Amino acid sequence: MASENHPSYFKIYLMLLVLFVVSVAGPEIAEIMNLQGATRLILVLITAFGIALVKAYYVLAYFMHLKFEKIYAPYILLSMVALLFVFFFGTATDSMKASGHNWEKVYVEPEVAAGEEPGAHGDTHGEESQSDHSDQAH
Repeated sequence: MASENHPSYFKIYLMLLVLFVVSVAGPEIAEIMNLQGATRLILVLITAFGIALVKAYYVLAYFMHLKFEKIYAPYILLSMVALLFVFFFGTATDSMKASGHNWEKVYVEPEVAAGEEPGAHGDTHGEESQSDHSDQAH
């Protein structure tokens, strides 16, 4: 392990800082130049997400030492990321849909008494609400 030539972490840190500045400056430049439509979208996506992928590579390769690990370590990482996508997309369809074969998401509007603000509490501490509920039960 000592024979392997590790790069200067300070140089990689400075490169990550420069990439960060570029990724923040990209959307700001699009705003300053008043770009619209596809040009703006491409500039923002490349500077924000494209550079984020490059930064993620440098962090994984050098700071997490995957570049210097045995060959199976990156494969383990890639298989875990693949499983993450499988589990996410396996459950995303159920959690993001509003209805299914035998179920339906129902939003229930909270009940608010007439003239009362939502979340407002009086000094009765539930005395009125108990009598209201007893009237409804009969």
